[in-house]
Amino acid sequence: MTAQAQGITQKLAEFIATTNKDKIPSDAYEHAKIAFMDWLAVTMGGKDEPVVMKLLEYTRIMDGNPQATILGHGVKKNVSQAALINGTASHALDYDDTLVSFLGHPSVTLFPSLLALSEWQDKSGQDFLTAYLIGLQAGATIGVCAGLDHYMAGWHATSTLGYLASAAGCAKLLGLDAKQTAYALGIAGTQSSGLKRVFGTMCKPFHAGKSSQAGLMAALLAQNGFTSTEDILEGPQGFFNVLKGSVNEEVLALLGLGWDVINLSQKYHASCHATHSPLEAAITIVRENRIALSDISQITVYSSQLAMDAAGKETPSTGLEGKFSIPYCVANALCTGITGNQAFTDDNVKNPDICALMEKINVILDPEKTALEARVVIKTTDGRNYEGASDILQQIPPLEIKKDRVAKKFADLCSPGLSDEKIQHTSEMIHNLDTIGSMRAFVEEL
Repeated sequence: MTAQAQGITQKLAEFIATTNKDKIPSDAYEHAKIAFMDWLAVTMGGKDEPVVMKLLEYTRIMDGNPQATILGHGVKKNVSQAALINGTASHALDYDDTLVSFLGHPSVTLFPSLLALSEWQDKSGQDFLTAYLIGLQAGATIGVCAGLDHYMAGWHATSTLGYLASAAGCAKLLGLDAKQTAYALGIAGTQSSGLKRVFGTMCKPFHAGKSSQAGLMAALLAQNGFTSTEDILEGPQGFFNVLKGSVNEEVLALLGLGWDVINLSQKYHASCHATHSPLEAAITIVRENRIALSDISQITVYSSQLAMDAAGKETPSTGLEGKFSIPYCVANALCTGITGNQAFTDDNVKNPDICALMEKINVILDPEKTALEARVVIKTTDGRNYEGASDILQQIPPLEIKKDRVAKKFADLCSPGLSDEKIQHTSEMIHNLDTIGSMRAFVEEL
């Protein structure tokens, strides 16, 4: 192992501690604002989900200092509890963003802890966004080093990497030096966990809240002199050794030269991202070839092992399980054209028309497929085959199109609780977030 490889934790700690706003391009901040709007939308959309209400009840039992707001509920809890609950709410619908290098969903692990901390300590909007960008970049760098071996082994990378990303972002927001930041990464890394076995249950969104909460705790402990190892990632029996992965010196050399936030992929269907490429391909085939659903005899989805592991439920019995079922998501999209929250109810997964079409869908492993790409073949009753493909993570729209799509998503998810005027006002505040001097005042405006 080279000297550079031996120092990856230190290198990341130095990057986190010394990278300031003047080293980050302005377009990265614009992407971060869109990411925050998307995160706030899915948090408001998920605020009343059963898993959130159960955690709220848990915090009522535990009590705590009123330091940070539980979004959409008009109550304050301590910063740790706020990070946990808001983080869980933002992943409850599985409608949040994805980043390839992060191997999952980064924003739900970062924004909850950073918002709670920023409200409590009254940080500026620019400090808040800077901490997000740096935490995201640290998590993405670790994700590239962890690689698909980490995810395929059964680890839920949103959770495992989220602990470290949240710690990195919170360390930046608190102004920790490099040594304290290395300790924060160590404290977070030794807690890092989360298994894909729980997909389709309340534990998956709980992972996001828990990682955000743990990263915040790690940074606060490190600030107070709590120690850990300074080589949590590369050291013997450290993160990469135990949870799989290896040092990628090429990506380390790029630290600070590029910003992965521009590669964030927001969701426009309220289901696991592994279902998006198959349903997009199927919708396109049917629309372009004007195929009637009654004429479909068979649909074959050729998918990667990663996508099948994440969304391979064949016969979902609940709306939550439906989010992790490629057959259901494809059949529902073709039958109803509705892929938002209302598509994933316990009643809808039992819809006889959808269930009948699911019987015609086969999902087959294609060893040549990687990540979330998919190929779909639709066979009609007259013997014709129609083929199409999609790779949702490679079809990221430009910033201006993202802005428009996320604005519509924000209005849709927030409209049950906020007036049109409030939605417009909040949108304007987010677009000017880097000029806001008080995040506490921003949250109070919500």
